[in-house]
Amino acid sequence: MVRMKIKRSNLDLVGTGYCTWFNLRRAARSVTGVYDDALKPTGLRSSGFTLLATVAESEPISVGDLAEALFLNPTTMTRNLQVLRRQGLLSVSLRSSVRKRFVTLLPKGRKALARSLPLWRRVQRKFVNKVGQKSWLAWQKELERISNLANELRLELNEKQS
Repeated sequence: MVRMKIKRSNLDLVGTGYCTWFNLRRAARSVTGVYDDALKPTGLRSSGFTLLATVAESEPISVGDLAEALFLNPTTMTRNLQVLRRQGLLSVSLRSSVRKRFVTLLPKGRKALARSLPLWRRVQRKFVNKVGQKSWLAWQKELERISNLANELRLELNEKQS
């Protein structure tokens, strides 16, 4: 085995392990993996499931409103929609008279969502049971608060840069 000599940085990295972004992303990637694995038999990933479920709940829904509901930037939303549209799961209208495009589920998307719901429910139940119902409800409330605070901070930072 070849041992590589690791060069130590002379940068001051104190506190970076405490980074909000790093810790939230690490947890999000871990949880995403659990849900992706559970949904694998349906051909959907957790992101596709969430998008289809959100569309089903509010269709027809404008691309902008969908992006806002999922806290996604327009570029990411467009990319995610293109993937699901190419799979024949949803449709995105041409711009309407109000200059908006609307998303609706296609029959294949409705079937994919129906097939994935029992798998999603099972992994959701297992996850909540592991965490504890009371803890999960507290986490859910706190995560919503953190999302709202982050959005406020983002607006503040963007205003200062303008």
